[in-house]
Amino acid sequence: MSFEDIIKNAFLESMNGERRGDTPGETEMIREYIKDSKKIVVPNCNDQKVEAINEVLKKFGLSLASHLNVYTNCCDASRMPAVEKACLALDITGADLVIARGRLGVPGSGSMLIIMDCRGRILSAAISPPHHAHGKTVYEAVKDEIKTALERIGFVDGIIS
Repeated sequence: MSFEDIIKNAFLESMNGERRGDTPGETEMIREYIKDSKKIVVPNCNDQKVEAINEVLKKFGLSLASHLNVYTNCCDASRMPAVEKACLALDITGADLVIARGRLGVPGSGSMLIIMDCRGRILSAAISPPHHAHGKTVYEAVKDEIKTALERIGFVDGIIS
């Protein structure tokens, strides 16, 4: 069954009131989509974030991301800055996968890193508390977030569990 078929079937299950949660097969398809993604972009103006993401992607045996060096400050005015950054990248690239990090919501809410597919569907995400609460460098915070986002869908150091 294809990734699109699994999404369609889940939608139909929901429409018919038959949906009983995620299945291992659905999560496996997400992992396969990420593993098969060749054009991965990270939109921002911060090289450190891209380096941190690539360090983890390499560790997990995934394709490395390209830096989409664009100003994303306009996204901070939205209700969901991280999601807006990912959508912005989708609109201007033909990426298979976008990994975007930004503020979770209102100022002071912390940050969110999302992994989004080529159709704007969120595949995974991780959030961090506000910087003043965790005290990590941006590099370390981004590394932790991408690692968490991959591990929560079954990636373990490049091995699918």
